[in-house]
This record gives sequence, C-alpha cells and structure tokens, in this order.
Amino acid sequence: MEKFSVIVPVYNRIDEVTDLLESLASQTAKNFEVIIVEDGSTAPCLDAVRRYEQQLDLKYFFKENEGRSIARNHGMEHATGSYFIFFDSDCVIPADYFAKLNEMLALRPLDCFGGPDAAHSSFTTTQKAINHAMTSFLTTGGIRGGKISLEKFTPRTFNMGFSRKVYEKVGGFREMFSEDIDMSTRIRLAGFSISLYPDLPVYHKRRVDFKKFLRQVYVFGMSRITLQLLYPGSMKAVHWLPAIFVAGVVAMILLAVFVSPWWLLPLAVYLVAIFVAALAATRSLTIALKAVPASVIQLGGYGCGFIKAYFLKIILRRGRNEAEEISMRKGK
Repeated sequence: MEKFSVIVPVYNRIDEVTDLLESLASQTAKNFEVIIVEDGSTAPCLDAVRRYEQQLDLKYFFKENEGRSIARNHGMEHATGSYFIFFDSDCVIPADYFAKLNEMLALRPLDCFGGPDAAHSSFTTTQKAINHAMTSFLTTGGIRGGKISLEKFTPRTFNMGFSRKVYEKVGGFREMFSEDIDMSTRIRLAGFSISLYPDLPVYHKRRVDFKKFLRQVYVFGMSRITLQLLYPGSMKAVHWLPAIFVAGVVAMILLAVFVSPWWLLPLAVYLVAIFVAALAATRSLTIALKAVPASVIQLGGYGCGFIKAYFLKIILRRGRNEAEEISMRKGK
C-alpha cells in the first residue's frame, strides 16, 4: 500500500485548519502523513496542530511569507510518501477519501490525479451557491471535475495528487496565480498520465462572501492570459466564454436601452436556466436564488479579468515579461 504525504499551505486560517485536521483524523485508512506549512502567518495555527499530534502522523513547519507555491515546495522537501496529496486549508475531507484513493490507484494507476469539489451540508447557503457556480456545466463548462466537460481535466490544488517520480522530474510549483494549472500542464507535457478520479471529492468551503469571490475569479481570468503566454495554444474555446458573456450582457443592455427591452430576453432565459439547474442540484430555493448572482459574479469577474489582461498583454503587449520571468522559475 502506498504512503501519501498530505501537504497543506496555511496563512492565517486557524479555524479552517482545525476543521481540516478533524476530517483527516477521521479517515478510515491511515496510510498518510500530514505536513502543515505555515507561510508566515500573523495568527499561527500551531495550537490547533498540537491538538491532533496524537491522532495523526503530523509535521508542522513555520517559514517566512513567500507564497503558497513556495510553502507547498517546502512541504514536499520534507515529505516521505511516494505520492504527494494537496488540499487547501479551507477543505474538509470525506472520511473514506484515502480508502477510495487506495482502491482507485490499484485499479487505475495514475502519475497525477485530481478529484472534484463539493459543498458539505454544514456550509452556509452562500458557500453552497458559490460552489454551484464554480462547478456547474452552465457556468464553467465542467472544467473543474464535472462529469461532462468542454476541456481536458486539469487537477487543482484543492484536491490534487502526484507521484514522487513526477516531482523528481518536473520539480515543484512556481509562484504565480493559477500555479496548479501551470503545474498540471508541465506534468502533462512531461509525458505523465494525468486524469480525474470522479468519485474522489473534497468539501471545499471557498470564499464566504460574494466580494471575496469576485476578487478571486477576477484574478483567475487575468491569469488565464499569463498561462496562454507560457503555453501558446493552451487557451481553448471554453476559456473565452466568460468574456463572451460580459460582452454579450453589455451589448444586450445597450440594445435594451436604445432599441427594445426584448433584447434582455436571452439573458433572462440563461439566468432562469441557472436557477432551475441549481434548484435541481441542491433542492434548496435559497441556494438556487443565491446561485444566480454567484454565477453572474463568476462569469463577470473572470470575464473582466480575462478581457483586461488580453487587452494589456496580447494586444498592447504590456507585462509580457511577467510570463518570461515565470518561465525561468525552476519550481523548487
């Protein structure tokens, strides 16, 4: 049986780390160690870690603040497992996660894998609405682990794993936005097998309010352009959809104002479809209602970030040296 090294970067997340460690202590399979890397937090989680030292094979490291990628790399340097597993500090792990992972690797071995994210019953309705917006086919095209997807699956660090052999050949994460997509791309280009384990979810709390969520997806949109500069040809049609949504909404509003209100009908139909899909998926009227603005924020924020970065970096060719600097980073 393989030994796993669970690596979690942490920055001022005491309560979240407690929930994560509690879920790891409840695992039915125990063939893993947990490595917490405190990335210069002003409110360290050491006391929370100490409460679980008797229940888990646990290592804790405190280092200066350099970013989550450097923190993950620090964890890998001290890992003893044959596979490295990455969770975000705001995740809760189902009790059978490692039992299922053992079975899946035995049945279908992979060099690199990931699983979907889901909303736990204890999450707030806003968190559940945001989760739906980030995982629905109607909003993201299933690229975050959906059963139907418009793009090849790309593991993300809220639920990602790869073998020590991958690390030894590809290196660690590079400090950048969307560092997990960059890492997954490098792994795929190196010739390793990479795929989705669809029945291996984690519960991902995500942002707790719409303002923080907007800031997050805006950065995601900008980083997509950086990834295109790093890997020409990597941008697919699905990545353009949020920008098309933004342009379409602006055009419909202008046409509604100056021509006819009926131009808003396509937008209304789409928003109703989001509501119906969310209601069917969650069976909650409150979550379905919140899923509509969450979806607008997800598409609008990503689309605006994408459009801004495309205009500056592709059209005006400004800031392209950022991609050159990133490409030179070793990921160590």
